[in-house]
Parts: sequence; structure tokens; C-alpha cells
Amino acid sequence: MGAIWSFLVPVLFFDADEVCFGQKKMDKIYSKSTLACSENIRRVGEVAKLFADAGLICIASLISPYRKDRDACRAMLTDANFIEAMLLFVLCEAIDCKGLYKLAKAGKIKGFTGIDDPYEPPLNCEIMIEQKDGVCPTPCDMAGQVVSYLDENGFLHA
Repeated sequence: MGAIWSFLVPVLFFDADEVCFGQKKMDKIYSKSTLACSENIRRVGEVAKLFADAGLICIASLISPYRKDRDACRAMLTDANFIEAMLLFVLCEAIDCKGLYKLAKAGKIKGFTGIDDPYEPPLNCEIMIEQKDGVCPTPCDMAGQVVSYLDENGFLHA
């Protein structure tokens, strides 16, 4: 499976770090209140909908701990056009290049989703990214799984 760019369809990526760009302190990024987190997810959903309405594929790489927030974003689009992928926490920790899980487990970061803050897993996500035979997939393999889903379901065909 080639890179998503090889399909020549317009794609826009929303990355959590880029969305939060400009916030100076870690606690503003990682220790948000439930209301602030929900509002950030809602804003990304609204902006993604605008671009999706213009024909772009929008991929948002965000921690969205609450089902109600993900469901609200899903409701903005037709159900067939909202694809939810879940990355199991064991994988998040395994690929955490910033060491944030380690810091959260040591108590140095408070309010960390899945450690000392809740996470409500999706009930019916379209894509489940998990270990295979006890081995963590590479980021490239994980991206390939998403691209394969999009390709197999006709999203990457102009």
C-alpha cells in the first residue's frame, strides 16, 4: 500500500500538537479541563467538516477521551464519512517518543488521558489498530492500515 499522497486526492491532517500550537506550558496542553478538551475536539470537528465539505479528506490525530465528543463530531458528517480509528493504549505508550506516558505514570503530569484521567473507548470504531502477535506495528504500518481502509472503502478514488 502506497502513501496516501500517491492517490492524488487532497488530504488535510490535524495533529494535536499543531492544534495546540502557541500554548506555552505543558499543563495547558496535557492537563486540560474536560470542558476545554471537549471544546478543542468540537473546534477541530467544525473545521474538518468545512474542509470535508470542500472535498478534502481530513485526518485528525487527536486524543478524544469522551464518546460524546466523538459522537458530536460524527453527527456533523454523514455517518459514512466519519471514520473513527482507535489506537490501543499499549501502542500509544510503546510509540511515545516524547516520554509523556512515563512522566504521567511517575506522577509528573497530572490529568493524563488513560493514566489518571478517564478514556471511554469507542463502541464501534471503523479501524482498530493493535498489536499483531505481541508486536507493536510501526507508525508506517499503522498509517498503512488507515490508508488501506480508506482505499478499500472508496475514499481515495477521484
